[in-house]
Amino acid sequence: MQDLASGERAEARLLVAFVDLTGYAMQSARVGDDETAAVMDGWYERVGERVGAAGGRVVKFIGDASLIVFAAERADDGVAALLALKDEADAYFGGRGWPCRAQVKAHVGTCVAGAYGAAGDKRFDVIGRAVNEAAMLDSTGVALSVEAFRALSPATRKRFKKHTWPVTYIRVEDPHRFRRR
Repeated sequence: MQDLASGERAEARLLVAFVDLTGYAMQSARVGDDETAAVMDGWYERVGERVGAAGGRVVKFIGDASLIVFAAERADDGVAALLALKDEADAYFGGRGWPCRAQVKAHVGTCVAGAYGAAGDKRFDVIGRAVNEAAMLDSTGVALSVEAFRALSPATRKRFKKHTWPVTYIRVEDPHRFRRR
């Protein structure tokens, strides 16, 4: 993305994605904090490896959720990494007996990327409508906004089908359980 050594902020066109786990709150209440911490640290490492290898960046982890960005021109690489993460999450947590599944939501738009936070503790973040639009997508598996879908190559688009109200594109393998917000 950009060099943050200067602390500058800049507008960037990004594929913004949220990866969130279903069933995490109930599972974390069933097991000890040490087990939760160990399992989640292993998951965070997997997310970081997969995203970094595809040229993206993990902006932050928030409990069981991850905010991830890729340059918009690398949307195919980003979506491929997100699809792999979805499958990897389901296998990783299922293999530990955790009833958690990943939900992935992605949108392409302009954000302001850079260092934000308390004085002396600035960290990379992305802020803007595109982040909110990604967060508000409904998903029971993998969902893309129209803008994210349009950023993909024809070959990658074949992995998705149109879903209406609001228009999103869902992975062909995912069920049609959507709820209105």
